[in-house]
Amino acid sequence: MANLGFRVFKLASSNIRLDPNRDEPSTTLHDSIEHLKTDRTEQDILFELLLKLASISPFPSSRKSIAGKAVHNIGAGTLLVCLAEQIAAAEVEPLALGIAAWHKELAPAGETTVVFRDSAFADDVARPTSPPFSSNTG
Repeated sequence: MANLGFRVFKLASSNIRLDPNRDEPSTTLHDSIEHLKTDRTEQDILFELLLKLASISPFPSSRKSIAGKAVHNIGAGTLLVCLAEQIAAAEVEPLALGIAAWHKELAPAGETTVVFRDSAFADDVARPTSPPFSSNTG
C-alpha cells in the first residue's frame, strides 16, 4: 500500500528577521547582513519559501548534493534552492554549472526560480547575478 501521508504546518514567526530597530538604524543594518534567524533549520527556511510561493508548494521535491552543497528541487525544476551557509568564490562556478546541468536534466515546463542564501557569498563578485541557463523551452 502506498504512503499517502500529508504535512501539517503550524503557524510560527517567520524565519526571516523583519523587525527593524527604527531608533538604531546602524544596528538594523548590521542585523540585516544575516537576515535569517540563527535558530532555524534549513528545512524551516525551505518550507517557508514553499508556503510563500504557494503556487508550487504541493509538488514533489528532491535533494541533491552539487559541489558539496545541498540543492533542493521542488516542482520538477520549477524551484531550485541552495541554502548553504557559505559558498566560497571557488565553489560558485562548479555549483552553478551543476545546478544548470540538473536543470537541463529536469527540463521544467515553465519558468524556474533559483534561490540562494544571500549571506552565503563572500561578496558581490562571488554572488551570481543571473542563472547560467535559460528556462525557455522549445
